[in-house]
Amino acid sequence: MSDYRPRIKKSQLKKAFKNLIKKENRVLVIGDLHEPFCLDGYLNFCKDTYAKHNCNKVVFIGDVIDNHYSSYHETDAEGMGGKYELEQAIEKLQRWYKAFPNADVTLGNHDRIIVRKAQTSNIPSKWIKEYKEVLETPKWNFVTEVWYDNVRYVHCDKTGKPRMAVKRDMVSTVGGHFHTDMYVEWMFGKTRAIFAMAVGCGIDSKSYAMGYMQGGKKEAIGVGIVIGGHTAFNVKMEL
Repeated sequence: MSDYRPRIKKSQLKKAFKNLIKKENRVLVIGDLHEPFCLDGYLNFCKDTYAKHNCNKVVFIGDVIDNHYSSYHETDAEGMGGKYELEQAIEKLQRWYKAFPNADVTLGNHDRIIVRKAQTSNIPSKWIKEYKEVLETPKWNFVTEVWYDNVRYVHCDKTGKPRMAVKRDMVSTVGGHFHTDMYVEWMFGKTRAIFAMAVGCGIDSKSYAMGYMQGGKKEAIGVGIVIGGHTAFNVKMEL
């Protein structure tokens, strides 16, 4: 008995092709990187996913760098010093910048560590360089949050988990920060549907900077895709 193979009608192929070339935002949402402690292979996974789903926008959901040496929590006594860790982070971010030169970056709590410490020391903001200047990514747009198609993209360290933020604020929300979360949840009202997305992350949990995770829950390695504000799904990285 031969295997049954369903045939796709030409009209369906035409419709699928039109959906691919339709002028709408197709956003690749990249999880926390924590450079220079990102997982090997995550960049190639993101590039492949961008191409496979015909994306035309990129949002880094925050914590593109780790700043472990200056953490508010305990640091590894044998870890890199500030100068070397920053140099390593900048060097590794250049690969991301080359792959995705035009992107939005929602600022995460790790990205903001140095600025927060400057504020604690009452240093005026005029003394502080912009993120894109320090990290040598001049075209990246560093923001607190960004909106496309009535969907909010934010790191979520201040808003709480996406599913909580959506219920509270009643807007579709895409977030990172919570390394072990990757999901899409839809909520339906009488006149509209909104969703919560946790995009996962790209961290190397075996690195010393992620020592606090070891022995705990497994990190969720993946990304999010949002199409036109109406379709949202996760893509997990095969490890």
